[in-house]
Amino acid sequence: MAAAATVTVGKTFAADETYTPIPVKKQADNPFNTIPYSAMPTRAFGKAGYKVGVLSLGGQATLEIKGREEESEKIINRAIDLGINYIDTAASYGRGVSQLNIGRVMKTRRSEVWLSTKTHDRTYDGSMRLLEESLTNLQTDHLDTWQLHNVQRQDQMDQIFASDGAIKAMEKAKSEGMVRKIGITGHYEPLVLLEAIKRYPFDSILLAVNAADVHYLSFKNYLLPEAQKQGIAIIGMKVATRGRMISTWTPPPMDEQPERMATQKPGTITIKEALTYNMSLPVSTTIIGVDSIAQIEENVQIASEFSPLPVAAMEEIEFKTLPIVRQGLYFRRWDLGV
Repeated sequence: MAAAATVTVGKTFAADETYTPIPVKKQADNPFNTIPYSAMPTRAFGKAGYKVGVLSLGGQATLEIKGREEESEKIINRAIDLGINYIDTAASYGRGVSQLNIGRVMKTRRSEVWLSTKTHDRTYDGSMRLLEESLTNLQTDHLDTWQLHNVQRQDQMDQIFASDGAIKAMEKAKSEGMVRKIGITGHYEPLVLLEAIKRYPFDSILLAVNAADVHYLSFKNYLLPEAQKQGIAIIGMKVATRGRMISTWTPPPMDEQPERMATQKPGTITIKEALTYNMSLPVSTTIIGVDSIAQIEENVQIASEFSPLPVAAMEEIEFKTLPIVRQGLYFRRWDLGV
């Protein structure tokens, strides 16, 4: 598709990516944390007037597992200490466990990070109930971004934009100061999300893109150019697909894996290749879930050393993922005869 040619990769983000030592002052109502400016490159978060580190923390993996509360809190605190200033979660992660774990840290550190969560309900009433639950669990009186969770199909879009749809809940919450920005997320099919961002002025989009993306229903080719054109905040996710793309991952027995994710193939790229590839795309930040403090420390180290890859290096990493496209994109729509 011709639109793919407009995606800018393999260059330095001179205006948006800096190692500014310390900002002069807190801007507007945005969170304020000086650490990211010396910890890793930062980029503009869309039109929000906020500088976000190229690496951010996702609320899955350990953070959504019940019974691992202490470890989760240590991971979140360590991430913020290392310079992470954006945290993403969802009402559905661990059936609320992720928000509860993040909330215990937000109780004392809310002002240091941009906090985003999601509603998976497509209705006004259901979304408002989830918002109340999210604010309570996250121990905050407002969200920096409230997002529509994993929009996949046209019928979901129609429900969201109906007179009693979720978008009305988002607009009301924003007008009352409970929500500052409105976002949309997805990883299933790019053209549905493309229509969504053309239809409504979302402040941000959280989209699934990784080194295998270009091989099937590519978000990089079909969705990213329009998001760039609009100047909205772009957050990349599914970097390593729960480790299944990483060369150190050993597949467990097939009967121990979820059916849609089951594979006998080990990964083919390193975590550094996975992260550096995503950071080289024109995204504001890249979120990743982690299993341990050691992983977040390794990921931040990679971010601290990051410089954008040239196109040839990007293509080489993409080529390495050809044998593992299905496991790298297990979350895509796979009913198109491929």
